[in-house]
Amino acid sequence: MPPSMRRVSEETEKLRTGWTTGSCSAAAARAAATALATGEPQSRVEIKLPRKGEERRVEFEVERCELGDGWAEAVVVKDAGDDPDVTDGAHMTARVSWRPEPGVELVNGEGVGTVTRPGLGLEVGGPAINDVPRRMIHYSVEEALDPDERGVRVEISVPGGEAMAEKTTNARLGIVGGISVLGTTGVVRPFSTASWRASVGQAVDVMGAQGGDTFVLSTGGLTEKAAMRLLPGLEEICFIEVGDFTGHAMKKGLENGMRRVFFVGMAGKISKLAAGVMMTHWTRSRVDNELLAEITRESGGSGELVSKMHDANTARHAYELWREADLYRACDLVCERAAECLTEYAGGKIEVYVILIDFDTLEPAGASAGALDLTTAARESH
Repeated sequence: MPPSMRRVSEETEKLRTGWTTGSCSAAAARAAATALATGEPQSRVEIKLPRKGEERRVEFEVERCELGDGWAEAVVVKDAGDDPDVTDGAHMTARVSWRPEPGVELVNGEGVGTVTRPGLGLEVGGPAINDVPRRMIHYSVEEALDPDERGVRVEISVPGGEAMAEKTTNARLGIVGGISVLGTTGVVRPFSTASWRASVGQAVDVMGAQGGDTFVLSTGGLTEKAAMRLLPGLEEICFIEVGDFTGHAMKKGLENGMRRVFFVGMAGKISKLAAGVMMTHWTRSRVDNELLAEITRESGGSGELVSKMHDANTARHAYELWREADLYRACDLVCERAAECLTEYAGGKIEVYVILIDFDTLEPAGASAGALDLTTAARESH
């Protein structure tokens, strides 16, 4: 293992893993179903994680468990571990009640979103509970009772979920009224940011389902605002905060038949893309100073400036040196290299345009061929 990756592994091992909203919902459902079947409130509960091969079971503490006339309700508090998550501390709540028909009916309550657009792999009008959490909830309930003998209704809710959702991309994806219940492994691992990766894929899927052919990737809120200003003719759904998952977004773009992509970012991410790095998290890749020096040389920079590139602390430092030297040709060239790498990654099937945004002004400082011409036309037509 390379030293840089070994460091990442060691750092990750020191951090606590957490549990997805899907796992916590399944645990709450298991506790409520067990209470309903036995008449006894539950204080701890065990569920099976969705993994291939050897079965893994984990235990959850039940924050609250109550019984009523034909119903039981349980709460499991989500612990996201050391991974940043807007749902950390959410009170994932499941109410299980008897119903006349056999089987398990899964519905959303307060704070869990409703799907209003196609493309998420979920029924429009149904609860924003993804496939794996749905299966986890079903088999967790079935371990506590037999729904073929007597059916149950399972309502998943989360107090304050609507406010939590305001910090996510749910509204843009057509999920209204609350959070999504997510998770593919049941576990939240630090630095994996699996929920972000999943939301990027969902965003592209929703666009594809609505017939869109142009998507805009940015690395965060500031660059997204700049992109929206540059491309006002595109609907909000076309803009995706991709974070470090550019490669994943490009693959999903190919799957959904996208024809054109704009990548709008700052020097750090674009420099990594120019080196062919599609996963741009700072712990997993470093800026290639040799590439920055080469670009400076090809752009007509002085020997002194080329030498400074070898010692640049960050890509932002390199950009500041280009800006001081009025060497904006280097900004264009790094965008062109990034566009070439993204085009190659997409097998030439997607037109790629890259725009570099200045840290201070949030205005374009460089672009690949044709990118700014297209944004100018978009603003004039708008």
